[in-house]
Amino acid sequence: MRLLRAADRIATPWRNGGGVTREVAAWPPGAGLDAFDWRVSLADVAADGPFSAFPGVDRVLTVIAGDGLVLEIDGRPAPLAPGAPLAFPGEAVVEARLTAGPIRDLNVMVRRGVWTARVEPWRGNPVPIADGPTLVVLLEDVEDFAQLDVVLIDAGETAALDLPAQTRALSVALRATHPTTC
Repeated sequence: MRLLRAADRIATPWRNGGGVTREVAAWPPGAGLDAFDWRVSLADVAADGPFSAFPGVDRVLTVIAGDGLVLEIDGRPAPLAPGAPLAFPGEAVVEARLTAGPIRDLNVMVRRGVWTARVEPWRGNPVPIADGPTLVVLLEDVEDFAQLDVVLIDAGETAALDLPAQTRALSVALRATHPTTC
């Protein structure tokens, strides 16, 4: 189990130049945007605009702060309420429109056919043993953790996080589609 502190993240430009993202974790470590198998990041979105295309990648986007966002995915509107994950293909043409001011989102991207991802509210202790890594993203300051700190639990591990039951957090479960990939 590793703690990934929010304060240690470095802002990097989006692929399309329209903003910045902060990488939480990626596999393999140090992989660039064209070479990752999976990538978890956070972004602050302050303006409407297009998403970068990631062919061959599946994405799950979750609004974690702010009032919401509407994505137009290949011409079809898809509203995102806070806390409701939305999956879509990375090669889709996506335009984002803020509904009531800036938002922060959690972006999970996995190489299609290699990994799958599931994002859901954290359900408390213990974090179950999984076939792949699990990340617990803290959405608020709590005890020794700051907002947006992340606990990364490797495949096959189990962890008990000693946090109040009402702690707001998301769980990101990543699973290799071929176990030899892990």
